[in-house]
Amino acid sequence: MQICRNENDPELIIRIQRGDHAAFGVLVQRHTDRFFRFAWRMLGNESDAEDVVQDAFVKFWENPHTWDAGKNVQFTTWFTRIIHNRCIDFLRRKKPITGTDVLDFRATDETAADDTIDKKEVQIVLEAGIHNLPERQKSALTLCFYEGLSNKEAASVMGIGVKALESLIMRAKKALRIHFEDNNLIEDTSYDKAS
Repeated sequence: MQICRNENDPELIIRIQRGDHAAFGVLVQRHTDRFFRFAWRMLGNESDAEDVVQDAFVKFWENPHTWDAGKNVQFTTWFTRIIHNRCIDFLRRKKPITGTDVLDFRATDETAADDTIDKKEVQIVLEAGIHNLPERQKSALTLCFYEGLSNKEAASVMGIGVKALESLIMRAKKALRIHFEDNNLIEDTSYDKAS
């Protein structure tokens, strides 16, 4: 049977549930980049992110009936939750990386223009700050701002309510603001209200 690359995810998954390798290949090719970007932002390491995503797809191939079209959940939202949980498990098992070591591969070329260097420095500090956030804050921020999920979708992935997600995002933004202040990228705008 010919695979049409325009088939939607549920159609491909029905084929996968029947053992269709080609449909699985189309699904993997369609979504690997998205899930890799999410895992990389959560883990801060390319190799670890690749391992998590590959392992998740292998487990899905082994048991494709775990996704149920009748539950009205998009495959991407459901699989993002699987990747999220695997990243959290991985982070809990692994010793955390500190500082910007995780981002050294993004170091700038000496010949780059000053504004490019400044932008890259800001990006490095931002990503280091995100990497050092508590797991739940990092998850909320990554899902909403980098993966573009709505608050409702992100809350579903994390298994929490929308209000709890919004609270995590506010705390993450506050922590990142402090991180930027500590790295002299923005001025400390706090002031003493008691005066």
